[in-house]
Amino acid sequence: MPRGTAFPRILLISDYSFPMMMNAPSSFRLVAATGIHRGDRPYQQDQVEIIPHPRVQGCLLAVVADGMGGKSGGRKAADQVIMTARQVFDRYVPSKDDSVEVLSQLVNEAHLMIKLTALAFEEEPHSTIGAFIVNPNLSADLVHAGDTRVYHFRGPEVVHRTKDHSFVQRLVDEGQITDEEANVHPQANLLTGCLGTQQDPPVTTHRIHQLEVGDSLLVCSDGLWHYFTPKELGAIVHTLPPREAAEMLVGKARHRARAGGDNLSLALVRVESPS
Repeated sequence: MPRGTAFPRILLISDYSFPMMMNAPSSFRLVAATGIHRGDRPYQQDQVEIIPHPRVQGCLLAVVADGMGGKSGGRKAADQVIMTARQVFDRYVPSKDDSVEVLSQLVNEAHLMIKLTALAFEEEPHSTIGAFIVNPNLSADLVHAGDTRVYHFRGPEVVHRTKDHSFVQRLVDEGQITDEEANVHPQANLLTGCLGTQQDPPVTTHRIHQLEVGDSLLVCSDGLWHYFTPKELGAIVHTLPPREAAEMLVGKARHRARAGGDNLSLALVRVESPS
């Protein structure tokens, strides 16, 4: 179960401990943490949650949603993503369902719910999403839409990072700018796809056939990853326990934002040996 520490309506860090698994390819336990901070914005539009499977040990879903659309529209969109995630994951049967299909279903159902919210409240809510499922056999699947990122680390090294659905990522892919230049580009926040728009959302998935002890999965909004190189992220998530890593990441992002930071959120899961 999660344990949380709140700091005056601004920061919430929660950590999670899951039972040891002895019947997988190797014995392991999952240790996890979430962090969320309002940044220097007047209201919070990010949402984050780690959801243990209600019936199957060693299985979880981690989700980050970065809402957009005015004071209440963005929060409504992010809330819809989290509510849809709970519902979809509750129906998931790891022994027979394909987790890639489940994650794709999550993206498409959340997209539809956000569009219905827009009609009901006459707003224009949108949201990004980054999510991953860890299965009891230590396979994992990732999905994202927008510029919320999912990282897979083996020790401190980046094995995989999702590619943003954004204008600057397109420029990077075309070789016109570097990743470093993209981070400070004046159109860095311009997305080419997300949830709640008139277009169908991009559904980009990635499969990890086998996580190993020492691997970490990190999903985070742009309010966090904007302030770190992949090497810095890897060093922090590898060196510190997940709760302390989450606290350090939030703290460093806040310091580097210099009173100009966006909402930020993260979910971190690490595979550890049972001892």
